[in-house]
Formats: sequence, structure tokens, C-alpha cells
Amino acid sequence: MKAWVTECQEGREGDRLFLLSHSPVVTFGPRTSPADLPSAASGLPTVPVDRGGQATYHGPGQLVGYLVAHVRERGPADVVRWLERGIIAALGALGFPAVRRETERGGPSLVGVWTPDHRKVASIGMRIRGGVSSHGFCVNVAPDMAVFDSFVSCGLSDPVTSLAVLAAERDRAAPGDGEVREALAAALGAHR
Repeated sequence: MKAWVTECQEGREGDRLFLLSHSPVVTFGPRTSPADLPSAASGLPTVPVDRGGQATYHGPGQLVGYLVAHVRERGPADVVRWLERGIIAALGALGFPAVRRETERGGPSLVGVWTPDHRKVASIGMRIRGGVSSHGFCVNVAPDMAVFDSFVSCGLSDPVTSLAVLAAERDRAAPGDGEVREALAAALGAHR
């Protein structure tokens, strides 16, 4: 990702959205409290990263999107809101209502995507340097949900959910990674 960012900054490469999955890891931005990280006993590796946001899990059953794009004409908040709109549209197209989450006291909205009943289903953490974005988002498709009990996701006490959990609650089949990947690519392209 870092090499692609450099090539974008130098004008040698265009915008790219990478959709992939990771081996289990908890990444954390510089504002993360050490108390929010998993203990060594959890067996989860932790890796500091140079993005916004706090501790986030990446692993099997999760779709991770890395956005490397020229965003000089947009501010960081605009890029985050574009990702939120695209993820919300993609989940809606798959039959899963999703929303941005406003704060209780009318402050700025929280970053990410939630179910209408305030369970977080997608996280976003970005960095913009030299007019080019890096890092991105993750959507919980069907990860092992027990992993979220071992750390504080995004520094919030909100419960975390997945599309598999939401599908089971509605007694329907969960979408696969390929279906979610296609919906995200289409929605993010349409909502740019």
C-alpha cells in the first residue's frame, strides 16, 4: 500500500480500491489507549499503524478495503463520508439497512457504519498524505465474533455485529464475500 501511495503522489499510478482479507490482527492508531488492546493471552497480534481511528480487528470473514486515491480536492471528512455512504448503499442493496451514527449531544457523527439499532458493522480509519488517501475500511461479513470480546473496538462500547449475525436474526442466508465485494465496488463507484 505504501508503494502505491508514493506512486500516486508522484502521478505514476491512478486511484485504486483494494478489497481483501487478512490473517487475524488488531491494528491500532496512535490515539488508542493501551487498555483497549487485547492482552497477550488472547493470542491476537497487534500492529501500530499510521491511520486515524483506534483499535480495529482484521481477519477471516471480514472484507477490508484499502483506498489509495487522489483526494486533494476533498477534505478527510469528505472522504470518510463518501466511504460511509457507499458502504451504507452496498449493505442496503444486500438487504441490510445501515446508517451513520449521530452522537447523543448533536456533536459530529461517529465514524463508521451501524445497524439502525446501534450495532457497528463497518469501521473506517484513513490517512491522507500528499493529497493521497490510504488505509480504508472493514466490513464484518462473517468473522468469529468472539474476537471482539478481547479488545475495545474503535474505542467505543457499542456492540459489534456482522452480516452473518444479522442474516441469522432474519432467518435468511448470509451473503458471501464475493457478493459483498461486488456490492461495495458498485456502490463506492456510484457514490463517489
